[in-house]
Amino acid sequence: MPQAARSENARGLWYGFAAYGMWGLFPLYWPLLEPSSAMEILANRMVWSLVAAVAILAVRRHWSWLRPLLGQPRRLALSALAAAVIAVNWGVYIWAVNAGHVVESSLGYFINPLVTIGFGVLLLHEKLRRAQWAAVGIGAVAVAVLTVGYGRLPWIALSLAFSFGSYGLLKKKVALGGLESFALEAGFLFPIALGYLGYLAATGHSSLGHGAGHTALLALTGPITAVPLLCFGASAIRLPLSTIGLMQYLAPVFQFLIGIVYFHETMEPARWAGFALVWVALLVLTWDALRRGTRAARGDAPQLGRGEPAVSEGVASGR
Repeated sequence: MPQAARSENARGLWYGFAAYGMWGLFPLYWPLLEPSSAMEILANRMVWSLVAAVAILAVRRHWSWLRPLLGQPRRLALSALAAAVIAVNWGVYIWAVNAGHVVESSLGYFINPLVTIGFGVLLLHEKLRRAQWAAVGIGAVAVAVLTVGYGRLPWIALSLAFSFGSYGLLKKKVALGGLESFALEAGFLFPIALGYLGYLAATGHSSLGHGAGHTALLALTGPITAVPLLCFGASAIRLPLSTIGLMQYLAPVFQFLIGIVYFHETMEPARWAGFALVWVALLVLTWDALRRGTRAARGDAPQLGRGEPAVSEGVASGR
């Protein structure tokens, strides 16, 4: 590999580690925003995300994409739906972390690749290889085991996985760049979030403005959403998809470790068994992806067609 290519690859790895590392450390940030409720934190994140997105676009003078998009109602409608879905994902995640469910939240992002594959089969009529079918089957068994372990359906994890999987599907349909889609989605959410913050202020329930430190932390929800996204974009253009697919597991690994080591969340044996099954399913997916990639590089395997899903394409989001 030429020196320039190696340098770009190394930069891509650093950007990827930065993106997934920041997403993985989010469970340490949301508790700092208490006593704000999860809904107030979510509304602030929506408002300040648009501020951050507009600032970045202004610095880059990157507005040319907007006018053509305004004449495409279908893409706008899909973007609005994507904004609603990611708002659900953000809201559930913030609430879950501040309610002491960090480990179960990490589970949602562990099983997200399995949900994405399921969507590919059910909605896009993609064909799975045997290893992928095995991984999905193991994942289904894991959910059953975790239901026993938690004494309930792991609805937090499933909500995060299905909302994020739906978000990825919609992003695929919209086919817009990461920064551009982030700005557009934030634009759709902004008036609703601003109205809610106005209501809280009018009724005396707002925590915004009650202390400079707390206000600054709320305002930072915009930049901490935007910066990992930019790092992810910089990584994605420098690294192969297979590498990005493997790196996406860093964030839930960090979240899981934070839940166990820092927040001391309990893990019953049945929960460990369920998580172990999920990890086995992901190992099967990873092995299959690496095997296919190696064969394709040697030229003795066909390239992926429309009927075969690519390996875990991580979609940039601000968890």
